[in-house]
Amino acid sequence: MLRINNIDHDPVFEKVYVLLRQKEKRTYSDFQVSVLPEIEPGHVHFKEWKIRKKSCDRLINYLKKKRKPLKILEIGCGNGWLSAKLAEIQQTEIIGLDPNKSEIHQAIAVFNKSNLKFIHDSFPTESLTGLKFDVILFSASVQYFASFAGVIIEALNHLTDRGEIHITDTHFYEPEELAEATNRSKMYFEGLGLAEMAHHYHHHAKSDFVVFSHRILANPKQPFNQIIRKINFYWIVIKND
Repeated sequence: MLRINNIDHDPVFEKVYVLLRQKEKRTYSDFQVSVLPEIEPGHVHFKEWKIRKKSCDRLINYLKKKRKPLKILEIGCGNGWLSAKLAEIQQTEIIGLDPNKSEIHQAIAVFNKSNLKFIHDSFPTESLTGLKFDVILFSASVQYFASFAGVIIEALNHLTDRGEIHITDTHFYEPEELAEATNRSKMYFEGLGLAEMAHHYHHHAKSDFVVFSHRILANPKQPFNQIIRKINFYWIVIKND
């Protein structure tokens, strides 16, 4: 199995990651998780969740138009809110995968749906041996993989013949922007007293996905999307061609 510098059940990373989530006020009560992406207007991340809700709605509308049963894998599902929303689509079977024990246990406790399963594991994993999916989703998670090409190649091995990889809520950079973005994150983590997080957070260039058969369904660099549609992140679809 190809190794791609994934988190891979690193207890040190998990401890640092949980501390980061706490410092950023991104840990939520079970009730809050159960209603995400809706959140109280006074919450510190209210504006961010408005953005996440829009991207969630766009993804759900896109998948509903397929009008067929779908097997979906979300890699890096965290507390499971998005996997749970996708499970509301008729004729879907969802697996949410995440290496963070505390968040995946919260997902299991909060969401009880017959077509939804959560697995505490990293990717790639033997837990998925032999399984194929119509949709594999990386929502704000691909930055935790050092090799973009490596994780996409591994994901392609789990796609059905006409399957799709969706990458949402994710920044991609021009080559000349990478150094500045990396330094910005390094300074941010250092400011929180968690400098070691910089070793686990990776920035990917637009040139990383263009080598694959892909479509850009949302481009935040286009003026219409910036001003009218208020799109903040790329939405990339990579096909199994």
